Amino acid sequence: MTSAEALDVRRLGRVSYRGCLEQMRALVDARAKGAIRDTLLLVEHDAVFTAGRRDAAEDLVDTSIEVVQIERGGRITYHGPGQLVAYPIVALEGARRDLHAWLRLLEDVIIDTLSRWTLVGRRDPKGTGVFVEDRKIASIGIAVRRWISFHGLALNVTTDLDAFTAIRPCGFDSDVMTSLERELGAAHTPTLTEVGDVMATVFAEAWV
Repeated sequence: MTSAEALDVRRLGRVSYRGCLEQMRALVDARAKGAIRDTLLLVEHDAVFTAGRRDAAEDLVDTSIEVVQIERGGRITYHGPGQLVAYPIVALEGARRDLHAWLRLLEDVIIDTLSRWTLVGRRDPKGTGVFVEDRKIASIGIAVRRWISFHGLALNVTTDLDAFTAIRPCGFDSDVMTSLERELGAAHTPTLTEVGDVMATVFAEAWV
């Protein structure tokens, strides 16, 4: 079976977070029943702040903003225009029932994607996510239900980094955040579609 046959890649474009969350949960149930294949959603969200199970009150700098509480791991983060968000809804079966290995695979997908634009991504030994030198370019937060993984990763492409000043993203100071645009310069920054196409290929090769 080829990666294209084993993985259903759905490019949803720009969608609201709450609507996508409802769709994601429905897909988890469908995958658990064997009604669908492993699925990768690629989306861009309208501006939203989300907080996972490790949410901490001190991470909210601007208390006037709305925060969506969700079931994924991790702390508070921002999603918005210019950010590529990837949600793998996949069955962690057999030897793949290893959440640490799953998180490392997602980091590898980001690192390999960045390498296509000559950026060197690295892990942070203190937590999940991917950095370029000491600047954080991608965040990861997952949930698992009946050994179906959902939620996923967010890679800043042309994201408005000022949006992160309302929070302490994943517990970091907001000035740690970066994007492909900041690292490469606007003239050399790929489109969200181009990055999504590369990430879909990288993920399929890593997963299948």
